[in-house]
Amino acid sequence: MDHTAPLVVVGNPDNRRVGAFRAAAHAAGLPVRVLPWRVLAAGDVDLPDAASVRIDSPGEDAEVDRLLRGADRPLAHGEISGAAAWYAGLCAALDRLAAAARRAGATLLNDPTDIAALFDKRACQRRLAAGQVAQPAALDAAPADWAALRSALAAAGWARVFVKPVHGSSASGVLALHVGAARVQAVTSVELAADGRLFNSLRVRTYHTEREVASIVDRLAPDGLLVQRWFPKAGLHGRVFDLRVLVIAGEPGHVVVRSSDGPLTNLHLGNRRGDPAAVRAVLGPQRWAAALTECVRAAGCFAGSPHVGVDLMIGSDWRRHAVAEVNAFGDLLPGVYDAAGRDSYAAQLHAMRTGRAADWRASAGLGRAA
Repeated sequence: MDHTAPLVVVGNPDNRRVGAFRAAAHAAGLPVRVLPWRVLAAGDVDLPDAASVRIDSPGEDAEVDRLLRGADRPLAHGEISGAAAWYAGLCAALDRLAAAARRAGATLLNDPTDIAALFDKRACQRRLAAGQVAQPAALDAAPADWAALRSALAAAGWARVFVKPVHGSSASGVLALHVGAARVQAVTSVELAADGRLFNSLRVRTYHTEREVASIVDRLAPDGLLVQRWFPKAGLHGRVFDLRVLVIAGEPGHVVVRSSDGPLTNLHLGNRRGDPAAVRAVLGPQRWAAALTECVRAAGCFAGSPHVGVDLMIGSDWRRHAVAEVNAFGDLLPGVYDAAGRDSYAAQLHAMRTGRAADWRASAGLGRAA
């Protein structure tokens, strides 16, 4: 990283992510300029000459969401709709940013093609498969509706699956689905309104009727679905868990145990952090090292990104593991520190300043924007 070059963050200025990164940069003596996502989502932008540009999440801003969807009005709070249009808008905005970087001779610190792949779960799955990263089996084709999903599950012989919107995040629209001979059950944070609209809720609920589950799937399917076979997760102290592992320039230094009494482990759904040391003690040093190595291999499929958050599931036998998700912006981990005492943002800046991030990107053949 050129320490004299302007450091620009593409983000939502009032967002806690941007605030945390700016605080870490200030502590490191690096001034930061913010390019608001609202500006980029609305049209062309200019960048300072030779700038280093970090791309952060466009989430948690209703106006940015509206602009990316190309819609006349914002969605109601929490409403799940228009994911495919949002994704098309995201890709177009990233293309505009890449063009601005070429004009200015700027360096994009995260590769826009990586971000696009990470926000397309089927594309992400293909990259992981190409890298021979362990992941749950998935249906080959995206079901067009509930009837097609039911038929595909019967053909595959699968009774339990996770149904995920292709362009979703933070468990929005995800269903842990069990289809039996006599019953259908879906555990999800989706709230099905009386008018048929879907909303992302902080309360996990269970739907027991096929009519309700079909209504949810039929609403989600037009924007694309990924259907993965259920991977039984390990449990500790009566709760199942998975790991969020932040890999920064090939180093898995920040680990969060996400512990739940149900199949959805996302912490914002009221779940709890577990103890990484307790998990490591049960796994033992060899299996713990193998699990973290799998996260680094997953990150290597997106080496144009200086950091990714890998969600790793440990099997119920404590011997297998599988990558559930890879997150472009999975670095919001307050209170979690690496072995050197750095939080996730300070660790990223350290990797930038020492050249490790540039070396990681070079392994993907990426560098300064042409």
